[in-house]
Amino acid sequence: MTARSLVPWLTDIVEAIARVRSALGDLTPEAFEADWQKQWLIERGLEIVSEASRHLSTELKARHPQIPWPKVAGIGNILRHDYGKIAAPIIWKLVRDDLPSLENVCRDELAAAVKSES
Repeated sequence: MTARSLVPWLTDIVEAIARVRSALGDLTPEAFEADWQKQWLIERGLEIVSEASRHLSTELKARHPQIPWPKVAGIGNILRHDYGKIAAPIIWKLVRDDLPSLENVCRDELAAAVKSES
């Protein structure tokens, strides 16, 4: 059986992160906390990242143990089911501090996947 392509999932992650970063722009934590629309946009992007990450292969995840894959997948559950426990400063920090390394890994993996499929 042929392995399913990871390109769509990696593309979704990379695009969602780019949109999240664009939506956050240069907002300060205080401005982000005061802007519920930005919060909702960014939370939706994080849900997409979370869901797409669940479809990545075990092998891909094993190549990048520095990424906390269970937490990447788990943030979607928190946003959907325990949204009242999410504080804007936590989301802001996650986007600023944690997403860049995930984006780099996914961009590299996407480039490799596209190359191997062509």
